[in-house]
Amino acid sequence: MVIRLLLADDEAMIRAGVRAILTTDPDIEVVAEAGDGREAIELALAHRPDVALLDIRMPRLDGLAAGAEIIRAVPTVGVAILTTFGDDAYVTRALDDGARGFLLKSGDPRELIAGVHAVAVGGAYLSPRIAARVIGELRAAGLSRVTTARDRIQALTQRERDVLALLAAGLSNAQIAHRLHLVEGTVKGHVSAILTRLELNNRVQAAIVAHEAGIITE
Repeated sequence: MVIRLLLADDEAMIRAGVRAILTTDPDIEVVAEAGDGREAIELALAHRPDVALLDIRMPRLDGLAAGAEIIRAVPTVGVAILTTFGDDAYVTRALDDGARGFLLKSGDPRELIAGVHAVAVGGAYLSPRIAARVIGELRAAGLSRVTTARDRIQALTQRERDVLALLAAGLSNAQIAHRLHLVEGTVKGHVSAILTRLELNNRVQAAIVAHEAGIITE
């Protein structure tokens, strides 16, 4: 499928550079561009893209607030944050608000394309540098977090644990359905149940719990 993408950044030169990278992939089409957060919301409502790729620091409304509003207004849009800033507070806020990707402008262009593809199919993607920091923090937290995570997943059925393990490995609902010989709607129901039972907001948070519990499936 062709991924329809909304790109928002207040710097025209940055937008041109990002667009040039994305359009090297024939499966990605930039359908709209915004120069501020308010415009990004308006264009998301008008175009209903598969992915909204948003800078953080923009006039009128920053990318984090714009992303949260887009998720509320058009839940089918996968939001990814693209920024120079990898501050932990930004990452936490974006993921808590439902963003499924957090990418650094200083990263490898291939990460940008991989992230867009992951978000477009319902998966999650963190820039490797950010992911490494998150994993480092989990390790620093020690055994208590591992024990807590393992206790939490006891509330899941075995099938839900299977789904969680594959979700944490980066598979989309369709890919999980194929792997487990289920229909995609059933997988969607399991994911919803997992988030509810574990009191989580999104797939990235679920993936972190799975990593902590040590149940990742390759």
